[in-house]
Amino acid sequence: MKFTIQREQLMESVQHVMKAISSRTTIPILTGMKLEATAEGVKLTGSDSDISIESFIPAEEDGIVYVEGIEPGSIVLQAKYFPDIVRKLPQSTVDIESDNRLNITIQSGSAEFHLNGQDAEEYPQLPQVHTDNSFELPIDLLKSLVRQTVFAVSSSETRPILTGVKVQLDEGELSFTATDSHRLASRKLKLENGNDQTSFSSVVIPGKSLTELNKILADTEDNIEISVTDNQVLFRTKHLFFLSRLLEGNYPETSRLIPEQSKTVVTMGAKELLNSVDRASLLARENRNNVVRLVTKEGREIEITGNSPEVGNVVEEVEADSVDGEDLKISFSAKYMMDALKAVDHDQVKVEFTGAMRPFLIRPIDDDQILQLILPVRTY
Repeated sequence: MKFTIQREQLMESVQHVMKAISSRTTIPILTGMKLEATAEGVKLTGSDSDISIESFIPAEEDGIVYVEGIEPGSIVLQAKYFPDIVRKLPQSTVDIESDNRLNITIQSGSAEFHLNGQDAEEYPQLPQVHTDNSFELPIDLLKSLVRQTVFAVSSSETRPILTGVKVQLDEGELSFTATDSHRLASRKLKLENGNDQTSFSSVVIPGKSLTELNKILADTEDNIEISVTDNQVLFRTKHLFFLSRLLEGNYPETSRLIPEQSKTVVTMGAKELLNSVDRASLLARENRNNVVRLVTKEGREIEITGNSPEVGNVVEEVEADSVDGEDLKISFSAKYMMDALKAVDHDQVKVEFTGAMRPFLIRPIDDDQILQLILPVRTY
C-alpha cells in the first residue's frame, strides 16, 4: 500500500473515526484504526462494537486532488499514536507506505515515522445494513433534532433504555423523545414528500452515539440517509458511514406524562427567563439539585429566587408578557430549566403549570412540535 495524501483531509477523517475507537474494547484489534487505499481514494475505519465509523477521502473531487500515487492495500494502525503523528507533521502532504511485513512509514517533509501495523484481514467486517426503512433528512435539521432532545437522556445505567433517544417515524412524521424520568424533551417533524412511505415503530438510539454523530456532522443543508434495522441504525452521507447499535428493551410510554390542561400559563421571552434563572442559580449551588423557586405576583410579575442558607439568597422580579390562571409557587432544578429553554430555541415561550407538584411544560409560542417537560422539586 502506498499513497500521498493532503494532511488536512487525513486529519479530519482521523478525528472522525477516533470517536468510535475505545482503549477498553475486549477485541484487541479494535484499539486500532483500519486504513484502506483503493483507486477511488482512502477509507479509514474505527469501531468499538457499539459504534462504527467509516470516513472516505476521495482521490479527487470537484477538480481538487486529495490523494495521489495510490498503490492499493490495507493495514490496521495503532490509534493511540497515529492521530498525534498526523497532527504534528510539518508539511501539508503526507506520504504513507506499508511493506509486506506490516510495517508502515509515514513521511512529511524531513520527518519520518515508522509504525508497526496489524493485518487488516483480522479486522472485523462491519455489518451490512439491508433495510427498506430508509429516509433522508437535511443534516442541519437532524442536528437540531438531536440537540433539542439528547441532553435529557439519563446519565445513569440503572435503566439503560433511558440512556437513549426514542425515534419513531409514522405517516411522514418523525419524532425524537428523551427522558431521564425527571424531565422530558420531545421534538416532532413533518418530513418532506418522498419520505412518507417509510415508517417504523420506535427504536432507541444511544444518546452517546447521537452526541458523537452531531460532533462529526458539519452544519450543511446536504442530506443524510438514515436506515433502521431491528438492532442497528446507519447514518450515511457522501463520505461518512456512521453505524450504531440500538438499545434493547421497552421505552416507557411518555405521552401519559404530558398534562392535558394547565392551571397557570406564563408567556415571556425565553432569554429573559433563562438569564433570570441563571442568576438565581448562582446562590442555589450549595443545594444538590441547584433548586430555584418561581412565584407569580400581582399582574404580570413573576418572582424568581435562589437561596442557600450558608451563602445568601437572590430575589429577582421579572415582568412576563402575560400570566393567566391561578397563583402559583413552584420549585425546580435550575439546570433542567436552563437546558430546556436553550433547547426550545425560540424567542418567546409559553410555560404551562398544573400545580406546585405536577410536571410543567415549556414550548415555543408558535410551534407545537417542540416540547420540554420538567418535574418540580418539593421544597417545603
